[in-house]
Amino acid sequence: MVEPLLSLRNVTAGYGEAVVLDDVSLDITEGSGLALLGRNGVGKSTLIQTIMGFTTLFSGSVHWRGEDITKLKPYQRAQAGIGWIPQERDIFSSLSVEENLTVIARKGKKDLWNLERIYELFPRLQERRENKGNQLSGGEQQMLAIGRTLMTNPSMLLLDEPLEGLAPIVVEELSAVISKMCKETGMTLIMVEQHAETALAMTDDAIIIERGRIAHSAKAAELMADQATLDRFIGLNLGD
Repeated sequence: MVEPLLSLRNVTAGYGEAVVLDDVSLDITEGSGLALLGRNGVGKSTLIQTIMGFTTLFSGSVHWRGEDITKLKPYQRAQAGIGWIPQERDIFSSLSVEENLTVIARKGKKDLWNLERIYELFPRLQERRENKGNQLSGGEQQMLAIGRTLMTNPSMLLLDEPLEGLAPIVVEELSAVISKMCKETGMTLIMVEQHAETALAMTDDAIIIERGRIAHSAKAAELMADQATLDRFIGLNLGD
């Protein structure tokens, strides 16, 4: 049996004294993709932030490559190979595109990513490498946020609603790039996304969260075809 890259065991977590996640357990193997789906406010982003260590953990444990990292701080988890792209993107607005990319560059176990590779993945960033972060469009800022995290050479990417607020043509372009990147490099991906159809097309497995608990789990392709479940938990009709 293949050892999971990341495991959560009976995790109950939240903010301050408020519980948001309740008894969540999951495994994700290296090189796979997991979509986290559900209505707004059910705990999807909290799950991502719990993996990174930003929440209060009331019970349970987090394991990375078989080691318990429950007590590690967020920067230590990042150093271990977990890359986080927040929903807010957090671009350094006063720095150029190239400065944003190089300021946190770090070598990893595989050393796959450098400026050349990022510009190959996102040619638009190379075209705008001298522009400040606040001079980019929303789609370009999202490319930069992804590229900046890749410069830390992570083994896993945590994407928190990367397609939110983007034009349909940009959603299509960015989705294709992320899928290509994961396929070619074997990058492990956990993705929170309101575009359920797009997320399911990009991943291998899916989890639906309801009221802080895992309400349903399935292969992404199976869930894509399970309209009744999508309607029940998300209120989404992929046929519309």
